Amino acid sequence: MIWWGALSLMMGGLVVLLALGVPVAFAFIAVNVAGALLFMGGEAGLGQLVRNFADAVTKIELAPIPLFILMGELMFRSRLAEHAIDAVDRLISRVPGRLAVVAVTGGTIFSALSGSTIATTAMLGNTMLPDMLKRGYKPVMAMGPIMAIGGVDMLIPPSALTVLLATLASGMSTARMPVADLLIAGIVPGLIMSALFIAYIVGRCALDPAIAPRYAAARHGWRARLLPFAKYVLPLFVIVVVVIGSIFAGIASPTDSAALGCSATVLVALAYRSLSLRALQKALVETALVSVMILFIIGASVSFAQIISLSGASEGALGEIGKLPFSRFEFILVMLVILLVLGCFVDQVSMMLLTLPFFMPLVAKLGVDPVWFGCLFLITMQIGLLSPPFGLLLFVMKGVAPPETTLGEISRAAAPFIVLMLATLTLVLLVPGTATWMPSLISR
Repeated sequence: MIWWGALSLMMGGLVVLLALGVPVAFAFIAVNVAGALLFMGGEAGLGQLVRNFADAVTKIELAPIPLFILMGELMFRSRLAEHAIDAVDRLISRVPGRLAVVAVTGGTIFSALSGSTIATTAMLGNTMLPDMLKRGYKPVMAMGPIMAIGGVDMLIPPSALTVLLATLASGMSTARMPVADLLIAGIVPGLIMSALFIAYIVGRCALDPAIAPRYAAARHGWRARLLPFAKYVLPLFVIVVVVIGSIFAGIASPTDSAALGCSATVLVALAYRSLSLRALQKALVETALVSVMILFIIGASVSFAQIISLSGASEGALGEIGKLPFSRFEFILVMLVILLVLGCFVDQVSMMLLTLPFFMPLVAKLGVDPVWFGCLFLITMQIGLLSPPFGLLLFVMKGVAPPETTLGEISRAAAPFIVLMLATLTLVLLVPGTATWMPSLISR
């Protein structure tokens, strides 16, 4: 079969199944079975498909995913995050859009402790959104910052999606994307993004106070403001140092650092006496559910990429792409535009599965730094989380917002922050050092 026929069959079947509402993992498995029968020798191909699936999900590089998810679940179930947000709330005062600034600041701290964007958004939505709306904050200053900072969780380690991206990308081409390097690469862009959010909030609320009415916040002396911060926030930096510091210092692999982070989170929660047996059970069950889903998707996606390659579709498509009169920068720009468009319609895992089999061989052929490209990929996925009509965090916000809130209002609230994310994407695209500087320190 000619390459474009194989590609049309595989991709077309996948698109049809996804459009019918078939879960991502099962859609890929169904297409893989058909592909194995057609391109891998029938029954023998099915046996090879099973072996490929098993090899894909037993890689040690995937171990940080459930551990990072567990860290976020433990923080959420033990209410450590809520106490930290309250402490930050006391510390920040007398700035325009105060509660929105608290949401961004607290969310940035929680991003360094949680591996789940959904957990961050849900936690901030449940704890802060009711108070913001009660005090007259308009949706753009109530819901917008919470969704935006939830997306930043993807960039700042620990991040399960970062581990997933690096593992999948490395398995699909000769361009290696080390997990540790990609985890560290997101820190600077993530902090830049948080700073842009705060600057926008303060500037916008200063120009238009009606969108975030000032109110008489409870006055606390410096002792009453600093003690909660010292009690509930500073100890959490122990977890940050354990996870990020151990990777940065080169004394632990991502898997080791994730295990150490989970242990540190449990010890901190026990020290606060906030981790009950029931909370631990809920955290473990939820972690197992999410992890199994991710492992199914990984196995199916790696097998899909192998079938695409064996069918000749990958080589044929790359050959045709190579004939285009584009420079390396223009190729990268085209890939980013494709990702931004996909982000409006499919979830982040599907974005990876649909594009990596084609993008990573092209990245290797062009000689692009895979860690830099991985950071750009992460930012585009983050933008997709807030992009209508199907951005995941839009629906998470719909679940915690008042019932009368429409998706249109939520989308409009996210729009200014999408612009700021695009500005960060442009910065990383034009100044690669913002993403590659910290990983280069590890190699030294």
